[in-house]
Amino acid sequence: MKKIVIALSVMALLTSCVSKKKYTDLEARNKETQDLLNTATVKLNSCLEEKAGLAATAATLKEQNQGLISVSKDMTVLSTKGAQNIEKALESIKEKDLKISRMQDALTKKDSVTLALVTSLKSSVGISDPDIEINVEKGVVFISIADKLLFKSGSYEVTDRAKMVLAKVAKVVNDKPDFECMVEGHTDNVPYNGTGVLLDNWDLSVKRSTSIIRVLTNQLGVKPEQLIAAGRSSYIPLVSNDSAENRSRNRRTRIVVLPKIDQFYEMIEKEMKKQRP
Repeated sequence: MKKIVIALSVMALLTSCVSKKKYTDLEARNKETQDLLNTATVKLNSCLEEKAGLAATAATLKEQNQGLISVSKDMTVLSTKGAQNIEKALESIKEKDLKISRMQDALTKKDSVTLALVTSLKSSVGISDPDIEINVEKGVVFISIADKLLFKSGSYEVTDRAKMVLAKVAKVVNDKPDFECMVEGHTDNVPYNGTGVLLDNWDLSVKRSTSIIRVLTNQLGVKPEQLIAAGRSSYIPLVSNDSAENRSRNRRTRIVVLPKIDQFYEMIEKEMKKQRP
């Protein structure tokens, strides 16, 4: 019996020793596992923090990207509008260049007509007589004839010598059916003292104009529709009426030659109106 007790005691002791060893091993493994778990937890927390940072960065980048997309769209719109504005500006410049070119062509043609007219008149009428002047004022051609070639003092009857001069003018006008002539009578400032229907220098200046027109139409074949009668009295003198010589210069008849270039002026006016804002 004693031996059995001793044997059981030895077996219990052996069993106790084996369990303690296993326990120690398990404890060591548990510690190792805990260490690994702690390490993993640290890494996990680090990853989570990094993930949160990356998520915030991603959100910021996304917002920036949306902003860039919006800006890009705005820039595209602006670029498109800018291109359209540039195109419109270029078209406007082209239109203005065309208008300017047309106006320059019209003015050039007008100047050419005026130059040809002056040359023709000077060739036909002659420029050697000091009492006959052919000039251009503001693009208009006029022939100024001293009254002593046309009328006797205080009279509106055209002299025979005047008819010779008027015949040369009529030749030019008849060769130019598209021309008009305005016959202007001018007097000095000495009051008119004649009798009859004429009351003053206004009447005298107009009557001299109509007398010349009758010679041009009735005797020299100029079409009446090409002529305009006008009287200016003494109110547009060439020089001061302070001497007999100056008064003689102021007594004159001016034949204003007007080429029918209304279409040129109308075109210029239309183009100018189009350019007004």
